[in-house]
Amino acid sequence: MSNEFVLSLAEKGIYTILLVAGPLLILALAVGLLVSIFQATTQIQEQTLAFIPKIVAVLLGIVFFGPWMLGQMIEFTIDLYQNLNQFVG
Repeated sequence: MSNEFVLSLAEKGIYTILLVAGPLLILALAVGLLVSIFQATTQIQEQTLAFIPKIVAVLLGIVFFGPWMLGQMIEFTIDLYQNLNQFVG
């Protein structure tokens, strides 16, 4: 197993992680920004107010993006198992 192969495998893994986690992270960031703008305009200074909308948004994101995320992870895993003979020898 060459260095290029290991780096290529790590690159594919990191790309898959970013691709799968990206939509939920962007959704949580957007909801957090909206809640912080709401808090700034209404002058509500409750620190725990942002957690509930973020949790609900990420949960809805998992429901909406879940099948696609699972498909991406399964595709990566199948690719790993199909190329298993290159890892060992």
